[in-house]
Amino acid sequence: MSALVIAEHDNQSIKASTLNTITAAAACGAPVHVLVAGHNAAAAAAAAAQIAGVAKVLHADAAHLSDGLAENLAAQVVALAAGHTHILFPATASGKNVAPRVAALLDVAQLSDVTKVLSADTFERPIYAGNAIATVQSGDAVKVITVRTTGFDAAPAAGGSAPVESVAAVADSGKSQFVGREVTKSDRPELTSAKIIVSGGRALGSSEQFDAVLTPLADKLGAALGASRAAVDAGYAPNDWQVGQTGKIVAPQLYVACGISGAIQHLAGMKDSKVIVAINKDPEAPIFSVADYGLEADLFAAVPELVNSL
Repeated sequence: MSALVIAEHDNQSIKASTLNTITAAAACGAPVHVLVAGHNAAAAAAAAAQIAGVAKVLHADAAHLSDGLAENLAAQVVALAAGHTHILFPATASGKNVAPRVAALLDVAQLSDVTKVLSADTFERPIYAGNAIATVQSGDAVKVITVRTTGFDAAPAAGGSAPVESVAAVADSGKSQFVGREVTKSDRPELTSAKIIVSGGRALGSSEQFDAVLTPLADKLGAALGASRAAVDAGYAPNDWQVGQTGKIVAPQLYVACGISGAIQHLAGMKDSKVIVAINKDPEAPIFSVADYGLEADLFAAVPELVNSL
């Protein structure tokens, strides 16, 4: 019996979230198999085989699997479920789209946003915006799990030599079709995988100020840009920059929060960052309770001064 990780990939390379999920799968105590379902995805399968800790790569190749449509991918996973005690997905938009379908088809409960594996059947997951941790035990024969990737270190992308086994692709469900994809292009690191993030809040006052104040700092640090929900709702930053319970969950090496008060919903998305720096003129701002370094100052003066000092 083994654990099956559903790889996220672009048919050429494996996405970083899969590496964290493989670490979680290894903690379940079973050999780790990785499913690469796509089209002309031999390069992605070969990359998965190189990941340390992977025992076998299952490669399903078909045109209708190329874009990760949830109905087709879920059917593919279910077809391979026999012999696996755990089926793990990264808790990304894609993983959250497919995992519930797999759990429903297998008639088991889903374990969502797992942050720690205590044993093969017992896990921890955050509840109440991360203010409490629930310990959950599952008696299901197959455990369908989404993994909060910030809770686990990434498995080394090299050092493994797993065999790649071709498996039969399921038929196209015909329930959905891929129409198109609009991808935001940026020279900056992707928010969820960035090692440094500079994030701004409503205190910046406008999108122009957001750009003028934070962009130079992000450029100096080679950082990704993030934003609080309040800043996004006010139109200061695009939706895909939102960090928090209803945005993206991040855990960079360095998180710089500028003009962010630190509402519970925002803290839920970034409090696992290794080092948190907060700049806020309100000494009572909740962000200071989680910050490693706090600067009580006007961000419009402090941030440019910081940029000049770097």
